[in-house]
Amino acid sequence: MKRNIVIAAVTAAALIGGGTATALATTGDGGGSARQAANTRVSDDDVRDDQDDRDDAKAASGDVTAPEAIASALKHTPGTVVSAELDDEDDSDKVIWKVDVLSGDNTWQSVRVDPSNGKVLGAQTDDEDDTAQVRAALKGSSVTAEEAAKAAAGKGTVTSVDLDEDGKNKSWEAETRKSGGAEQDWKIDLNTGKVTADHSDAQDDDADDVDDQD
Repeated sequence: MKRNIVIAAVTAAALIGGGTATALATTGDGGGSARQAANTRVSDDDVRDDQDDRDDAKAASGDVTAPEAIASALKHTPGTVVSAELDDEDDSDKVIWKVDVLSGDNTWQSVRVDPSNGKVLGAQTDDEDDTAQVRAALKGSSVTAEEAAKAAAGKGTVTSVDLDEDGKNKSWEAETRKSGGAEQDWKIDLNTGKVTADHSDAQDDDADDVDDQD
């Protein structure tokens, strides 16, 4: 007498927590048996990275460049631009430029700029706790965020520029995207505007890969 027995066990909680789900199926037909195992790993970080890539690609095709978005933000809110990046607006599908401006009275404003026409969509006050660090890093510097973005534009379409005020070698950091989709990080000197490749993220990724293998 032939019997078919199927036993399946799936750990559904792993799909929610980003762990590993394992499914086992065992069939019996006479004296034969077969076993199949499937491992699925779901990473929230990978999902967010993919979404960020889509956002950058969508907005990178717009008409307004990073330097133009910064200039538009400064016309609306005078001060010192500390960062500008392409981001989604309030978790919606619309991608905009978000430009952080530090004003003369040490208040922070996040200015939203439309990447299709450069119009300011609005601004809101932010609370930041690194004002002193930013002021100290920019003291005596001659390269602005707008100029850093222009310098990095020679490497591709700039999708973000940000001040790195930590550590010994302070600089502007920029991310560019080429037409083929390849991304690259750059450092721009605060005084000379010299652009050099930033390999720190790649080194961090390599270290993460080693940790995962362990």
